[in-house]
Amino acid sequence: MKPFTLTPEMTSASGTFYPTGQVFALFRNEEAARDAARQLQEQHEDVMHAAPDAILQHVVRSLGNADDPLPSVGAEGVIVRRIAELASGGAHALMFTAGDDDTPDSLRTLLQQSGALAAFYYRRLIIEDLISS
Repeated sequence: MKPFTLTPEMTSASGTFYPTGQVFALFRNEEAARDAARQLQEQHEDVMHAAPDAILQHVVRSLGNADDPLPSVGAEGVIVRRIAELASGGAHALMFTAGDDDTPDSLRTLLQQSGALAAFYYRRLIIEDLISS
């Protein structure tokens, strides 16, 4: 498991967090995230871990003032605010690349079994809300 690092490829043209092709899942605490990572690493390479402070500093900050003066029309802002709420409560996150054989349903099942509180699959032009918190 690698530490989470925000790169320019993980943001939209406006700079908001949008890691296309990635799944971003949140877990109640570090222990739950590490347990889930062990399961996920059997099927997915390069699982990244983000502690709450990293989420708040990098992912949430990417929202910036995108909602000024009006809320954004896309789902990115809404999802980043949901991520912020969970991270503020101590949630840890895992991020990994979805494989060619992964479907929203297979990812949902995998993440539910892993104990995810919330999970998002960032596809081109759509964000699949895999698990609602």
